[in-house]
Amino acid sequence: MEENELNKVNYIAELKPENDLELALLNDPEFISGLDWGLPRYGHPEGEVYRHIAEVLDNIDKIKLDPESRRILRIIAFAHDTFKHIEHKGNPRDWSRHHSVLAAQYLSKYTDNKTILDITELHDEAYYSWRMEYLYHQYDEGQARLKKFLHRIGDNIQLYYLFFKCDTRTGDKTQAPVKWFEQTIRNIEIVEF
Repeated sequence: MEENELNKVNYIAELKPENDLELALLNDPEFISGLDWGLPRYGHPEGEVYRHIAEVLDNIDKIKLDPESRRILRIIAFAHDTFKHIEHKGNPRDWSRHHSVLAAQYLSKYTDNKTILDITELHDEAYYSWRMEYLYHQYDEGQARLKKFLHRIGDNIQLYYLFFKCDTRTGDKTQAPVKWFEQTIRNIEIVEF
């Protein structure tokens, strides 16, 4: 047996797919090529993407959800960071090749569910808005980015918030963006877990 076969991760056992779409993702070579990407780093001490996905899925399990919301959040969790290995990281940044855009484009081959596609593509927007305001002290730019995001996410704000919290409550990520979001966005129901 070759060494790469000995070290091969059983993604089905690790991520426990619950429906045909999740299983299809874990059987698609294009998708699974991104699951092993990542080394331990700030925000992601777990390293590989599949380990982060497992943490997000564990957080989703902690929330009382209707079956459809759970299905949506799980699909987003599976795909949201899986394309980090091919995103553009140069300067200036090509935002059309950000991992979230690539993930939404990929998922569009499997679903036309606008909620899934929008939350996948926008999953880092709350963090970027917070970062502009509080780390870079660009208040006006941060508020403009937040306003644009809120307009686009529309009625999906609660599901977005749930995913944002599940994603941020992993690794050693700072919790300040979630606290800021909970204090700033008025039309969400705050959940604790």
